[in-house]
Amino acid sequence: MHAITIPEPGGPEALVWDEVPDPVAGEGEVLVEVVASAVNRADLLQRQGFYDPPPGSSPHPGLECSGRIAALGTGVSGWAVGDEVCALLVGGGYAEKVVVPAGQLLPLPKGLDLVQAAALPEVVCTVWSNVFMIAHLRPGETLLVHGGSSGIGTMAIQLAKAVGAKVAVTAGTKEKLDRCAELGADVLINYREQDFVAEVKEATGGAGADVILDIMGAKYLDSNVRALAVNGRLAIIGMQGGVKGELNIGALLAKRAAISATTLRARPLEEKAAIVAAVREHVWPLVDGGHVRPVVDRELPMSDAATAHQVVEESGHIGKVLLVTS
Repeated sequence: MHAITIPEPGGPEALVWDEVPDPVAGEGEVLVEVVASAVNRADLLQRQGFYDPPPGSSPHPGLECSGRIAALGTGVSGWAVGDEVCALLVGGGYAEKVVVPAGQLLPLPKGLDLVQAAALPEVVCTVWSNVFMIAHLRPGETLLVHGGSSGIGTMAIQLAKAVGAKVAVTAGTKEKLDRCAELGADVLINYREQDFVAEVKEATGGAGADVILDIMGAKYLDSNVRALAVNGRLAIIGMQGGVKGELNIGALLAKRAAISATTLRARPLEEKAAIVAAVREHVWPLVDGGHVRPVVDRELPMSDAATAHQVVEESGHIGKVLLVTS
């Protein structure tokens, strides 16, 4: 088979479409013939040499995919060869075939084709696990989403609105904010021109955001704490703004607030399977019913992953950038 390899870390040009050995499904795993994968910022970090895959996992980038089951490993039940699926991966999605633990498979949702479905697993599992399973966003509360036009952001807006929450977003252009509004965002904040703390406070009558989903990390830490409501929850899922920041513990205590920080890739198999099961129970009916849809900016050939990485690095896209095998 062919896959994207990274002979040496570097820029987008470091990604090489090359022939590699076929993976083989082991116990509790399935082999998926990949139709499409999606670009996540973690893939960019791996390409640059900053985010190695866990030991024993595929060396190829790609944290989600869609395709058809080609073979079943021993001990797998509930799935059959030929089933159309999408999957949360530890890596290996930028390839023609990938091995997936059966607990990380999801059926193809109604109304979507296989290419579109590749945009779902990573963002849906990330948003559901952080915003709902950990931060417990409830109807009537306010969610602040940084990077509202990203793949994560566009999904967070839709899921929060589906459960009856109010949504505030930050983005850097009018075009991106307009797209967020189309998805249901209530409060639109241009972070280049506006102070998101002040805007959120004004929009909530001085209360602040009940939950904040943050991709920036250190750069926004102090401002995020100030933007939280009493009993607010800050969920950090990225570090685009750095890894070390100063935390005002007094402000956190005064608000009786909580901070969580998670990644999906390194979690144990049983934790990932529990998240995928929760997504299938709570989110898949919303997708099947057309209430939630992936936002796809563009599709590119998987062999041209370098261009896709450049697009994501430049942050001009809205939603997900997909890689298609054929």
